Amino acid sequence: MEMQEHIGSRVEARLSSRKRKVMYFVIKRVTDIVISFCLLLILSPLLWFISNRINKKEGTPIFDRKRCIGKGTNSFIMYSFRTMTNPSMVIRSIPLDPNLAVFTSTNNTSGILTSTGIWLKRYHLHLLPQLWNVLKGEMSLVGPTPIIIDGTNSSLNRLQVKPGITGYAQVFGNKESTVQFRNNANQFYIENCSYKLDLILLFQTLKKLFKKKPKSF
Repeated sequence: MEMQEHIGSRVEARLSSRKRKVMYFVIKRVTDIVISFCLLLILSPLLWFISNRINKKEGTPIFDRKRCIGKGTNSFIMYSFRTMTNPSMVIRSIPLDPNLAVFTSTNNTSGILTSTGIWLKRYHLHLLPQLWNVLKGEMSLVGPTPIIIDGTNSSLNRLQVKPGITGYAQVFGNKESTVQFRNNANQFYIENCSYKLDLILLFQTLKKLFKKKPKSF
């Protein structure tokens, strides 16, 4: 009898935990919709200013589009403001040397950071268009690092939840962080995601942004 009661209590605890998890994701989605919509509305003048500046100084395209894997292996296009030069623009900026008989080519098509891109990267403003991805339900405000489909990334374990604009790996990592660190940080978030952790990560994100010293634009 005691064994049956023990098993029954464990089953109830699991069901209760599952219900709390479902409720967490429902509330998180509602929060994502409300916050992303409000921010897109409030920041629309800034979004227009950045778009106009990129168009005038660096030309088109204004947005950088990357195909990513979302929750459940569903792919989507992740948007951000373009911060790199187009390869063709780099070539046009090099003065023509009449002494050169031929031009050598390179496979490096990544370009270089633009003047606008340096400023956008510093304050992570290039990520603002991802609020549209959040509003559409493809991303979340807080989540694992998005997986970009480039033929080299095979880490599919974080597809249990939506990728986020910010998250554990994004807050506590940096450009020098190893792939192993990012994978561990993303897995930690997946296993421990909660209202409290999301609020902590959002607070830490804002803290990092406001700590940056302003530079001339």
